[in-house]
Amino acid sequence: MKLLNSAALILLGLSVNAVAAEDLVKKASDAGLKPIPENHAELFKLIDNPNNPITREKLELGKKLYFDPRLSKSTLISCNTCHNLAMGGIDGISTAIGHKWEHNPHHLNSPTVYNSVFNIKQFWDGRSPDLEAQATGPIEAGPEMAMPAGLAVERISSIPEYVNNFRRIFPGQENPVTLENIGKMIGAFERMLVTPSRFDDFMHGDSSALNAKEKEGLTTFIDKGCTACHNGVGIGGGSMQAFPAVKPYKYASLGDFKGDAKGMVKVPLLRNVAETAPYFHNGAVWDLDEAVKIMGETQLGVTLTDQETNSIIAFLNSLTGKKPEVHYPLLPASTAKTPKPQAD
Repeated sequence: MKLLNSAALILLGLSVNAVAAEDLVKKASDAGLKPIPENHAELFKLIDNPNNPITREKLELGKKLYFDPRLSKSTLISCNTCHNLAMGGIDGISTAIGHKWEHNPHHLNSPTVYNSVFNIKQFWDGRSPDLEAQATGPIEAGPEMAMPAGLAVERISSIPEYVNNFRRIFPGQENPVTLENIGKMIGAFERMLVTPSRFDDFMHGDSSALNAKEKEGLTTFIDKGCTACHNGVGIGGGSMQAFPAVKPYKYASLGDFKGDAKGMVKVPLLRNVAETAPYFHNGAVWDLDEAVKIMGETQLGVTLTDQETNSIIAFLNSLTGKKPEVHYPLLPASTAKTPKPQAD
């Protein structure tokens, strides 16, 4: 038998690696992991809301309202305050702080707004069915933006540019500036905050998108059972689960959150998880290494070794995606009729 030359060996090596990558992609798919679609039409179909179809006008108005602090009673807090698009879509603190520096009464952490369109429900207890419904909650909540619905409508209605925008988008409505419609605009904007990553490139056939350590981590992630909850396009967000499930959560005493009426908690998305510390519903853990080990213990009943933990973290880093370019909008000026800030 003739010895293979170096070129043939290289080609053989590439072929073997490609086959191994294909096997891992199939294994990931069989475990329920799904990539963000490459095709814009497929992605749009996935993120659009038939009850609030995305349009360019809605996106532009929704972006302005997302950044407008006049939707808060004090005119100091916007959606971006707790879901900062420059900081992974979070506020970077363990519990949300709102009106008059009030902490969330349940010590709840602000989840990322990036890829939140892939959640089947919104809020930690899943009480809102979609982003449009969720967007109005913090506006009215006392510990957050503390804005009575009537005052929100009055503020926005006092600004002619906003009124004209709403009239164009809702031509059949006599008074289109409503809190519900404000939520629809913000929700439409948030639906576009999707961040494809190297993991998606790998799932779409680029075998070199993940390095050996990340592929090892993906395998460990699947083999240990993490995909039982963290699956789908969001790598999480697709179900409500018991937490803790097997062993006690060591930081359960921080806050009094117990989940929904059945004690279930929305599974958090893992996309961009390396950028969204602190972790868990009460923001008790700042280190991703500790968070992964806690998940192994509380949810799977396993003790992950340092090597297993490090490999999973390597995979999780591959979920850090490319953020959409969002230019800070110039907001329309207030008028003499615009209700003044209320700091009380």
